[in-house]
Amino acid sequence: MAKINNNFLKLKAGYLFPEIARRVNAFAEANSEANIIRLGIGDVTEPLPEACRTAMIKAVEEMGDRSTFKGYGPEQGYAWLREKIALHDFQSRGCEVDASEIFISDGSKCDTGNILDIFGNDNAIAVTDPVYPVYVDTNVMAGHTGAANDKGEFEGLVYLPITAENNFTAEIPDRKIDLIYLCFPNNPTGATASKEHLKAWVDYAKSHNSIIFFDAAYEAFITDSEIPHSIYEIEGARDCAIEFRSFSKNAGFTGTRCALTVVPKTLKAKAADNSDVELWKLWNRRQSTKFNGVSYIVQRGAEAIYSEEGISQTQALVKFYMENAKIITEQLTAAGLQVYGGVNAPYVWVKTPNNLSSWDFFDKLLQTVNVVGTPGSGFGAAGEGYFRISAFNSRENVEEAMKRITEKFKM
Repeated sequence: MAKINNNFLKLKAGYLFPEIARRVNAFAEANSEANIIRLGIGDVTEPLPEACRTAMIKAVEEMGDRSTFKGYGPEQGYAWLREKIALHDFQSRGCEVDASEIFISDGSKCDTGNILDIFGNDNAIAVTDPVYPVYVDTNVMAGHTGAANDKGEFEGLVYLPITAENNFTAEIPDRKIDLIYLCFPNNPTGATASKEHLKAWVDYAKSHNSIIFFDAAYEAFITDSEIPHSIYEIEGARDCAIEFRSFSKNAGFTGTRCALTVVPKTLKAKAADNSDVELWKLWNRRQSTKFNGVSYIVQRGAEAIYSEEGISQTQALVKFYMENAKIITEQLTAAGLQVYGGVNAPYVWVKTPNNLSSWDFFDKLLQTVNVVGTPGSGFGAAGEGYFRISAFNSRENVEEAMKRITEKFKM
């Protein structure tokens, strides 16, 4: 009989969001009259920007004409999209990123997992706690960890608590770490990292020959001009960091799928014989072998984000969701709840009232006011006693959800 990858069996609990869906579906089936408002998963609700839709329609029409039809595209992405990304997202901020160092993909979630293909099994790996579950689960699946303890922490991973006490920014380790996951603006806490904090991480990584996996999926939501949008705004980051970005939230591409990963050509790691190997070459080979690229139609839609109309329309989308975040933050704070995030990020991190556990608060919200959020403990042990609320929804739903919650839980 064929053998399975036994590492999957270490994932004893279901992935966080499917577990939320299971509980919500069970409640909905038993309470068909309930008007459930979902502020849990970070999925967008507003339509794709008109500039993107127009570009995609034109691209579809091109696919119907033999003279303009496109078949397989470059696995790394079309040059015209990569060049616009390099110019607008990086070079305009003083970042030394060339278009050839940008790889277009179908999601930063996918890339943060797939990047492990080019790294060995004997690296010391650090994640923040709480953390986006994909970082942990993909390492478990790849066999980089041992079993989980009673708190859900996996042997072999180094957990860096981010709490109110340290302003939700991870402290620099006192030991050597090889691979470090950082996400700012942070999912789930909504915290941001200053230039000084990122500089400390870059200095640490360079002194220990570490690699930082920097997830900047929410950089478009930064409103503070002092907060860096890219780790490459920090001197030396090209020698120690890979950056992941997404069009999912700023342009509403969650159902369309388009993202990017930056692998600088100056970035190196060690082979088994202790020789230096360029990571760009390995990632390029990995993508060329395992990925056929994002569709021409979608990439044309992504390119339109950088047009004058696209920039204006995506900025309006970001502003809309950040106004939702402001409503959530202000109303929950006025109700007496302890609230973090929601200023430079679309997520609001709430301390659960009356010492309720994260899942107890989830069930209470669902059952009493029919509102869905995300239990903090689902993001790690340090997330226990917290709750994430997403600003990705309609204004009507956000206002109604806040009315229900504040009336029920006013302190």
